[in-house]
Amino acid sequence: MNSLPKGYTSRPATLHDTEAIAELINQHAIRLTGEPYLPVEHLRKYLSIPRLDLEISSQLVFSPLNALAGFALVMDIQSPYVKIPAWGFVPESERGQGIGSTFHAWIVPRAQQALAKAPEGTRVTVEQSVFGKDESAQHFLSQHGYQQTRHFWKMAVEWEASLATPIWPEGIVVQTVDLREDLERPFRALNEAFQDHYGHVDGDFEERLERQRHNLENDPDYSPELSFLAMDGDQIAGVCMCSPQSGMDTSVGYVSSLGVLPPWRKRGLGLALLHHAFGAFKQKGKVAAAVHVDAQSLTGATRLYEKAGMHVDQLSHEYQLELRAGVDLATAG
Repeated sequence: MNSLPKGYTSRPATLHDTEAIAELINQHAIRLTGEPYLPVEHLRKYLSIPRLDLEISSQLVFSPLNALAGFALVMDIQSPYVKIPAWGFVPESERGQGIGSTFHAWIVPRAQQALAKAPEGTRVTVEQSVFGKDESAQHFLSQHGYQQTRHFWKMAVEWEASLATPIWPEGIVVQTVDLREDLERPFRALNEAFQDHYGHVDGDFEERLERQRHNLENDPDYSPELSFLAMDGDQIAGVCMCSPQSGMDTSVGYVSSLGVLPPWRKRGLGLALLHHAFGAFKQKGKVAAAVHVDAQSLTGATRLYEKAGMHVDQLSHEYQLELRAGVDLATAG
């Protein structure tokens, strides 16, 4: 990498760097939100995800004292390669020295390598997400051509004296599912449920299933009793996948994915699944629940969570930089 401050060095990341990278990210999150962002084990499974080559897709920057001064990552691993996630973290103490600009000069051409893999004539973007309170990062991205395209909320609820009893639509039966043994059925159902959600892009289902299996197999916190299927006879009407902790907070349950398939919407099924998940969290000793949601959802997701008593806890923004104009394969809903 060129244009680093004098005495600074860079190299690709390896899995041996996971703890140092997690510390950098978590300190950044604590400064902006008051809490760490992710456990080391979760970052490790993320950095070891199938088809991610850290040698060509990551960069670390070190200060003259060999302290970690920045981390950048580009993930062009998901077909049809039209939405390329990227990250760039520079600690507060190292900002203003040009490290962010150096990362930008690396991220863009690295992401542009996806153009050769994306379908001809399609729009291709590189995307970054930043905390709502990180004004300097937002200014930096805007100055470098990114457009703010979406807002996302982290919503949360703490239990009252008693929880609402789920009211299931007629004919619906809920059952737990061990995703390590039965993943394809619920994952296909979720894929269908999210077809009309903002940003959804149809891709190779088997690739996505492989990544989901990787995440499950490498998740030390996975709890099979926290994933549920709402069944209408032999058909899956809704899916709710949960984790026993939100970030590094083991007292809060986390709703990872909640989807209701179109034929069963507007019948109260989403709310019933959410209340069922809250009850399962409480049985495991959790005092609250959290979820991340598209703040501009056209499918009513924010209204659902508000109806369940959840409130906005944190805000983040999505930024896009267009690498190539063309037909947009991503759902605009």
